[in-house]
Amino acid sequence: MFNYVDLAIAFLISAVTSLLVTFPVKKLAVKIGAMDTPNHRKIHKKITPRLGGIAIFIGALLGMLYLQPRHIYVDEILIGSIIILITGALDDKYTLRPLVKLSGQVIAAGLLIYAGLIIERITIPFLGVVELGFLGPVLTFFWIIGITNAINLIDGLDGLATGVTTIAMISIFAMALVDYQVLVAYLCISFIGANIGFLYHNFYPAKIYMGDTGSNLLGYVVAIISILGLFKNITFFSFIIPVVILAVPIFDTLVAMIRRLYNKESIMAADRRHIHYQLLDAGYSHRKTVVIIYLFSALFGVIGLLFSEADLAISLLFTAVLIILLHIFAELAGLVMGGKRPIVTLLRRLKAVLVKPFKKRKNQRKSSD
Repeated sequence: MFNYVDLAIAFLISAVTSLLVTFPVKKLAVKIGAMDTPNHRKIHKKITPRLGGIAIFIGALLGMLYLQPRHIYVDEILIGSIIILITGALDDKYTLRPLVKLSGQVIAAGLLIYAGLIIERITIPFLGVVELGFLGPVLTFFWIIGITNAINLIDGLDGLATGVTTIAMISIFAMALVDYQVLVAYLCISFIGANIGFLYHNFYPAKIYMGDTGSNLLGYVVAIISILGLFKNITFFSFIIPVVILAVPIFDTLVAMIRRLYNKESIMAADRRHIHYQLLDAGYSHRKTVVIIYLFSALFGVIGLLFSEADLAISLLFTAVLIILLHIFAELAGLVMGGKRPIVTLLRRLKAVLVKPFKKRKNQRKSSD
């Protein structure tokens, strides 16, 4: 059984540490010139410190030190995280070339695969458990690299990557408690606390950014905990649960890759056409855009939780709901149907019809008073 008092204490240690350590990290970023300068692609208007991922790492590390997990892969996870952290910090300071950044990610992923942390099997409806064999390390490699960069790509607005990864980790944490996945639960609660502590400084208007130091670290850790906690699940749709929980960053990354390949651009080239930018261009404010993506992340997290406990018929129903939600999300971002929003418009009309009687009664009460 989990000691919930210890989990709560670890959460508080991580949150308070991250909250407080962010102050000196901010001063360090300013001193060494690790600053994010505005340009035509970015939203912010003033030079802002980066390196916030260092505070997240220290907060989570202290939470983990309190919990003292015992697991075969703890050392490799820590070393890999430090490699990712250093690579990200160097990029925040010197703006490394994409291939140099990728090299750090490859080393960190390779370390885990060499240690034996791989996706060994997945469960597919009607087929049951499918052993991946030599494909396991290949899938693991691309999953770690893919999720690491997916979180990095979505880190374009104040508090966005911090919130999205926190929501994903909360979903995975809930599953870890049910399945008694100790290391997964410990990693989740430590990073949830560290993220929330940092979010105090990072939510709009942000006083500091996590930078590649943080986005790559969070992507790497989310990839690891999903391998440890989700791909090990033996339910009907185990292979889709991590994809559903991380639907927002994965969807954004796939759309970006397809768009760049179609336009014959480098898939590693930065642009201003990610989902969060599309929502801003569609007329939503900075805060509303972040909240919209938070809400969709939470919905996908809930669907992932339900997937983990559902039978085949219910899982198919959830799949249909998932597809509809993705379509609505794409409509809001103007990614489909030439910018038209038939479903979103229909939902707004339904909302107006349902809310109108309540507004009428409220006005009647006011007039009678």
